[in-house]
Amino acid sequence: HVQLVESGGGSVQPGGSLRLPCAFSGYTYSGNCMAWFRQAPGKEREGVATIYTGDGITSYADSVKGRFTISQDNAQSTVYLQMDSLKPEDTAMYYCAARTRGGTWCGLGYYEYNYWGQGTQVTVS
Repeated sequence: HVQLVESGGGSVQPGGSLRLPCAFSGYTYSGNCMAWFRQAPGKEREGVATIYTGDGITSYADSVKGRFTISQDNAQSTVYLQMDSLKPEDTAMYYCAARTRGGTWCGLGYYEYNYWGQGTQVTVS
């Protein structure tokens, strides 16, 4: 079965950067939607960025456009979230997710994704 393992979280000052890797295993990597979500205490889980592993097409939430970049290393079956110009409001638990069914359009709705990582905490202060 699919396993997703995130890492790279931590504490950073406003304006700083972090990169979160998500290692994918247990299934064919190509042809899936991969996404990053985040959830702050008392708030709903929010879709941040997606990438279709077949062609690398990406999408972003408006709140992170121009600051965050999702990318992939197909050889390593790993997806990355590069976060620059971090703000205090980016503080949250960040989750990697995979959708192994459906078409090539990767949405930002959490209900679309059928596998989740354990999460990694990002704190900006």
